[in-house]
Amino acid sequence: MLLAGDIGATKTLIGLFSAAGQRPELVDVRAFTTRDFPSLEAILAEFLQARGVEASDIVAATFGVAGPIVEQVARLTNVPWHVDAAAVAERLGTPLVTLLNDLESMAYSVPVLRPDELAVLQAGRPVPTGNAALIAAGTGLGEALLHNVGGRFIPSPTESGHADFAPRTPDEIALLQDLVSRYGRADYERILSGPGLMNVHRFTHPRGCEVCEVGANPAQAPPLISQSALERQCAGCVRALEMFVSVYGAEAGNLALRSVATGGLFLGGGIAPKILPALQDGRFIEAFSAKAPMAAFMSQVRVAVILNQHAGLLGAAVHAGQRAR
Repeated sequence: MLLAGDIGATKTLIGLFSAAGQRPELVDVRAFTTRDFPSLEAILAEFLQARGVEASDIVAATFGVAGPIVEQVARLTNVPWHVDAAAVAERLGTPLVTLLNDLESMAYSVPVLRPDELAVLQAGRPVPTGNAALIAAGTGLGEALLHNVGGRFIPSPTESGHADFAPRTPDEIALLQDLVSRYGRADYERILSGPGLMNVHRFTHPRGCEVCEVGANPAQAPPLISQSALERQCAGCVRALEMFVSVYGAEAGNLALRSVATGGLFLGGGIAPKILPALQDGRFIEAFSAKAPMAAFMSQVRVAVILNQHAGLLGAAVHAGQRAR
């Protein structure tokens, strides 16, 4: 059996997979609230006990972690944990334990995704020998590169979500100034994430709003803002989501340029599928493609939203399966 994990700031998914071909088959999956546990080992102990699986049944394990990894030790960006692959390997009794950046882990799923697990925003002309890239807005913002080496994608992690926000319009310049005044610096994650959407919402509602009824609960506010915007209940929410989508498209385009993503640009994370109508109305691709003198190149890049909500977990299982062979 393969053990896979997708460890996020809010939620941790743990799954068991059978090592079947290029795409491992999911046997069981369970979600945990990350902050309810002191460590990954505590989550694994509960999962394996509930499932009735012995650690000796696990031939390889891979975990995607929301944070940078140095020498197989990770400190989560938004959770007071550190995860040590050696400690997990000792707990499981197998040396084949690997930590990956969460976007690097998700990137391993890209080659095995089925057509019905993708929503294409721009068909483009994918080049089989080309590189690809992945961007994902959720609790935070992650980006990963997929280098094409001999016809096989080799994922590479980044911390590009913390790169400086580059505004392109007067509204975005004003948003930058607002963010800098509040935080001292504005990176892309301050906009392109659940908390980021709240920042944009605050900017477009300088005097508040009774229509959208967005409360102070950080977990509930982003979906309320999105729903209000998609249903056009509140002009300020509409403007907030439009700004969010435009910035998302522009940064996705930046990533496509940096990686020369002739093999495709993929949107992962929890937000994109939930705001799919807003991504499909043309605003995202307009911002993505507005890269003169590279506009013609950008029009040929395939852009697709990943609909599989367990893509990060699947990618971790793909990686574990490769190590087990």
